[in-house]
Amino acid sequence: MIDKTVQSVVDALEGVTSGMTLMLGGFGLCGIPENAISELVRLGVSNLKCISNNAGVDDFGLGLLLQQKQIKTMIASYVGENAEFERQMLSGELEVILTPQGTLAEKCRAAQTGIPAFYTPAGFGTEVANGKEIRTFHGKNYVMEEAYQADFAFVKAWKGDEAGNLIFNGTARNFNPLMCGAAKVTVAEVEELLPAGSLDPNQIHIPGILVNRIFQGQNYEKRIEQRTVRNI
Repeated sequence: MIDKTVQSVVDALEGVTSGMTLMLGGFGLCGIPENAISELVRLGVSNLKCISNNAGVDDFGLGLLLQQKQIKTMIASYVGENAEFERQMLSGELEVILTPQGTLAEKCRAAQTGIPAFYTPAGFGTEVANGKEIRTFHGKNYVMEEAYQADFAFVKAWKGDEAGNLIFNGTARNFNPLMCGAAKVTVAEVEELLPAGSLDPNQIHIPGILVNRIFQGQNYEKRIEQRTVRNI
């Protein structure tokens, strides 16, 4: 019986060291690997290169790593909700590589499937294309983008089993499936961990072959970036 479970987030992050490149799933604050991020803060690893759709908010998500200045390079599509991120970027403390969202997703997927590079029209004629190979196909210009090379990928799922099979819930699916298997080691934290064979095979989004370690997460906050309410 395949069993990829580890007992805790401490065991799940074994081998993470300063200077590594990390992928972190989620979109905004939806579906982020909260337990893994908290453990990265506790470990105090630094000079990290983080690949994520966004950088969290000041006191949650990747914002917690930014507070401790643990991130050296941030690769993201959107960073507008984090004042500390803005301060570090403008002061030159943080290297920022802004990437079109579709390109970021495809660079993850390419890494997942073993494709070293691909061509996309996104970013042609902008700073995104600086220093990159340009080719013309059928009269249209395309930018060559290389797949990411990451040491660890941290994802969060709704349900998982001991074999590493994962099911995501609603929009929390987002970037998480693309990052599974896209790094040397994929760590999945789940809200509900079940025995192997418990999940309906027709409902599984990511097969266990793309996951190296899985553990039961704890104390999820599931915050909303900007909560807007009205008086009744």
